[in-house]
Amino acid sequence: MTATLVTAVTALALLAGVLTTLTTGALRSGVRILLDLLTAAGLIRLAGEPDWNGLAGAVSIIALRQLLGVALSRPPAWSGRQSPARCAEDDHHLPLASTGETGKAGG
Repeated sequence: MTATLVTAVTALALLAGVLTTLTTGALRSGVRILLDLLTAAGLIRLAGEPDWNGLAGAVSIIALRQLLGVALSRPPAWSGRQSPARCAEDDHHLPLASTGETGKAGG
């Protein structure tokens, strides 16, 4: 009974992760949903048949979930490293043209 439930949750985890990624276009959300549901499947397996293999599987899924969660929460490495646009050679940030002989800027 437990094995069938674990298989169903695992299949639904894959389906939910793929559908989330395809419908929203957000790979991070799809991976997070997939890992959360795989964690649930591992814990169901552990609750049904407590053995060392089930414990090792649940621990590995939780560790993978934590590592990928940290990696996915960071911004991309290139996001803040873009330089501002350079000025043109002849553009030296000239002041606005004045209107009249007083030297005050027009407006």
